[in-house]
Order: sequence, then C-alpha cells, then structure tokens
Amino acid sequence: QVQLVESGGGLVQAGGSLRLSCAASGCTFSSCAMGWFRQAPGKEREFVAAISRIGSIVYVDSVKGRFTISRDNGKNTLYLQMNGLKPEDTAVYYCAAKLTSYITSYYSKASDYNYWGQGTQVTVSS
Repeated sequence: QVQLVESGGGLVQAGGSLRLSCAASGCTFSSCAMGWFRQAPGKEREFVAAISRIGSIVYVDSVKGRFTISRDNGKNTLYLQMNGLKPEDTAVYYCAAKLTSYITSYYSKASDYNYWGQGTQVTVSS
C-alpha cells in the first residue's frame, strides 16, 4: 500500500514562498508519476502540476513561472516550490501518485491517480 505524507504548508504573506514536500512509502517511487492538486473551500479539486517518472513536467497556467515541481527518486520525495504566492493560491494541497509503466507520461486528471496524501494547508494573506 502506497502512503503519501505532505508537509511544508503554512501561513505566508502575499509574495512569499513555501516549499511543499511529499514523502512516499510502500512503493517504488521511481515507478510512479506524481502530481500536486489543490482544493479551496467551496471549490472542486484543481490540478496544479505533474511530473513523469523521468521528469517531464506540466503546470496549470495560473502557476506557471511561480511554482516548480521536482522529485528526488533517491529520497522518495516529491516537492513543490511555490514563489510569488497570491491569496488565490490559498487551498489544501494534495500530492498524488500513479503507478505506471510509461516513463514519459504525466497526468493532470485527479481520476488518473491511484494514491493520495492527506493534504497540507497553504494560506496566503493579502
């Protein structure tokens, strides 16, 4: 059973930065495509960024140039560096994993993913 544990959330002023981490266990991390999603109060879960097994990357337009997704297969950890944070980035952030044999594929639909973390709260004050 794959377990994902997010950390690094918190309260930050607009323009500030946070780095989220997602530690994976119970799987071969390098066999998983990974993604970050977020959910604001009263809204549906939204795709943020995804990374393939070998590092191909895609972002939602609203975070391009501000957020950076990365992975360290040696540490079984996924990261999301968030710079230039805005109040509209306030949400619970979730990491997700998809076991896949396709090394170059990344996935932007929540329904594509097999496993989810419990989420970490990010709050950006204006």
